[in-house]
Formats: sequence, structure tokens, C-alpha cells
Amino acid sequence: MALIEITNSNVFSPSIGLYSQTDNSTPITNTTTPGSLINGGVGSLAIPANGFRIGDSFIAYFSGIMSSQNNATIRILCKSNGVTLADTGLLVLSATTDKNWQLYVNFVIRSIGAAGTAAIMTGGNFTYNKNSNNIPEGLGFHNLNNTTFDTTIANTLAVTAQWGSATPLDSISTEIFNLYKIY
Repeated sequence: MALIEITNSNVFSPSIGLYSQTDNSTPITNTTTPGSLINGGVGSLAIPANGFRIGDSFIAYFSGIMSSQNNATIRILCKSNGVTLADTGLLVLSATTDKNWQLYVNFVIRSIGAAGTAAIMTGGNFTYNKNSNNIPEGLGFHNLNNTTFDTTIANTLAVTAQWGSATPLDSISTEIFNLYKIY
């Protein structure tokens, strides 16, 4: 039997942790103003100017607790320097009371350069457990930004949630957030 020699050192290289949240985020409740799903932690959410390469890939993972009225709406945005990288669109939720939610977001750099040349593809899934039988529900999303994304400037990730109406019955917060570079 012949042995196979692996010569590409990237084949089995581990992912690189870039950021780990070390405290819960501030709950976003009773407001229609976007609030951050990220709180303090270790590492960095910033990539320096000209720090991206074609093919760079990242995963962001969020987990937390959510409550919502039946038919409440929420929208989650991933941005860098005010530029939208991912948008879940308006999500219509079932009734939830202190239930788990998760958000997975994948980012891939397709091209580098100034706005109009650089491109980033983003895709992900938002899931949560609803009150009815604790059954999970979710929605996938994807966005290509090849018009306003710019790799020639420093980029800092921000992730926000925004409720459709202000009520104390709608609340979301993050308990775990990790950002990894996977390629």
C-alpha cells in the first residue's frame, strides 16, 4: 500500500480565533433603535487596510436568549464601517419566552480593492426555538456586496439587531459570540 504525502500545509491547519466575547451583550428590548449584539471580549474585530486576500473566509457564531411576541419582527445586520455585509431581512417571529437563538454567518472575500472592485459574499442562518413545543424555526440569507465594500481601508465588524416595534415583551441578547478565520 502506498503512502500519500500531503504537501499543502493549509489542508489541516486549524481555524484562527479572531474574537471571543467574554460577557453577555446588553439586551435589546423595548426599542426600535438598532442595538449591538456584540459586547466586550478578547481579540479583534478589525482587519487593517489592505489586510484581506482573495479567498479569505470567516465564520461568526452567535448564541443567546430571546423573547418575542407572536408576529414580532426583527432584522439583523452585519456591517463594516457602516457598509452592509449581511442582512437577514425582516424576520417574522413566533412567540418565544427566554428561548435560545443562534446565528451563523460565513464571509468570503471574492476580490480586493476599492469600493466597486472589492467583493464579499456573505451567507448565514438565523434560528430560534419557539414556545410551541420548543420547535426550532429559522431562515437563511445571503448577500453579495461588490459595490460599497472596500478592502483598502480598515474594516471593523459590527452586528446589530432591530425590533419592528418597541415593547418590553421583545428582547434579544448574546451570551456567546466567536469570530474565526477559517481560510
